[in-house]
Amino acid sequence: MGMGGSSGGRGEVTSEINVTPMADVMLVLLIIFMVVTPMLQKGQTVELAKTKNPIDMKEADRDDAVLVTVTRDGKLYLGQEKVTVDALATKVNDLLASRLEKKVFVKSDLRAKYGDVVQVVDNIRNAGVDQIGLLTERLDDQVRR
Repeated sequence: MGMGGSSGGRGEVTSEINVTPMADVMLVLLIIFMVVTPMLQKGQTVELAKTKNPIDMKEADRDDAVLVTVTRDGKLYLGQEKVTVDALATKVNDLLASRLEKKVFVKSDLRAKYGDVVQVVDNIRNAGVDQIGLLTERLDDQVRR
């Protein structure tokens, strides 16, 4: 039994690289990343308002940040959990009870009703929150011109 196959030589080793297993592994990793990436996003997906001079709020990206989302159809989410306007103040208060810094971030859809956002901010203020951050996106330079 020889290593080289049918070449007839003694102990010849073929030095060809088989890339098929590597391509299979890469495709599996690509699929895994495509499935997992949407799950890493905090809160619900909304189209944020675009502003020229937003303030960077890096605290909103932390894992323990309290994030309230207002969707375009008026639904409210506290993190990933759907809540009502009436229950928002008590749930926010429960989340912030043990924290020294009482800060909540509001992420509102561009097409959400202004009254819905005002009602959310009012309920968050009633929960005893010191600071409320309204999240926006930076307006691109090309769009400004």
